[in-house]
Amino acid sequence: MSICPLCKSQQVQPYHQDKRRHYLQCQQCDLVFVPKQQHLSNQAEKATYDTHENNPDDLGYRKFLSRPVNALLDKLALNKTNKTEQRGLDFGCGPGPTLSVMMQEAGYQMANYDIYYFAEESLLQQQYDFITCTEAIEHFNTPAKEWQLLLDLLKPEGYLVIMTKLVIDQTAFANWHYKNDQTHVSFFSRATFNWLATQNQLKVDFVGKDVIIFQKGKSTENKVN
Repeated sequence: MSICPLCKSQQVQPYHQDKRRHYLQCQQCDLVFVPKQQHLSNQAEKATYDTHENNPDDLGYRKFLSRPVNALLDKLALNKTNKTEQRGLDFGCGPGPTLSVMMQEAGYQMANYDIYYFAEESLLQQQYDFITCTEAIEHFNTPAKEWQLLLDLLKPEGYLVIMTKLVIDQTAFANWHYKNDQTHVSFFSRATFNWLATQNQLKVDFVGKDVIIFQKGKSTENKVN
């Protein structure tokens, strides 16, 4: 029996199937996911990431990241704390960290963490005023664990910025290029993010089609196991 990797519900139903993988949907949190037995090995997953050539000198990539960066800067501008005293973490930054460079250029302190490229465990023993996670959450093999980690890393009243393409419906999913990347195994919808916000007493703001900003309360108790 399949169990939702995000909310642990057993209320899971088939959602889609193609030549390579099956996709299931949780009836509680709405997550669409690939069963664990169909995930790539860590070695094969990293080999895919090694082909990525994004870097701070790529103007196109900077333009792509400007949407979450600008949305975050708008939120941080409301904070009366001096920007040089605020510290952020780019979680899942990949082999060519760029968003952190853009935030540093805006005057903020930044750290990079990536399980394959910047796996400095001491960074996971701290808390941050804001966390960015762009085009990474869809790669989470155990999303309940990683989501909990993100919230634990975030200071009270801090911001968590997610960037990922959203599930719309089964018809759109069947023709969706996003699912064809075999490193993508967890697919979120607005309903899933709203569920997470409710479960964790978070404010949530959807910016455009693929940027989601959460704000933690003064004291948030997580309910996702």
